Amino acid sequence: QVQLVESGGGLVQAGGSLRLSCAASGSIISIRVMHWYRQAPGEQRELVATITGGGNTNYVESVKGRFTISRGNAKNTVYLQMNSLKPEDTAVYYCNAEALTASNRGSYHDYWGQGTQVTVSS
Repeated sequence: QVQLVESGGGLVQAGGSLRLSCAASGSIISIRVMHWYRQAPGEQRELVATITGGGNTNYVESVKGRFTISRGNAKNTVYLQMNSLKPEDTAVYYCNAEALTASNRGSYHDYWGQGTQVTVSS
């Protein structure tokens, strides 16, 4: 199994910055891609940013130029640097990994973290 643990959320004023971290552990053979999602109250979960094993990145339009996704040297960690935060960025942020594990060698599966709350005050 894979465990994803997020950290770094909190309360920040509009215009401020936060850095989210996500560390994956467990019987991981390979992680193909990692994502950050977010879900605001009453809203559907939204894909915010993606980074592949090769380092290619993609962002939802609303965060382009403000958020940066990156992977750590250990490759099983992912970060989301969030700058120029807006009240509409308020949500629970979730880390997701598509991983190949020792118990599921045939295909990649999705794994989720527990989420970390980000609140941006105006």
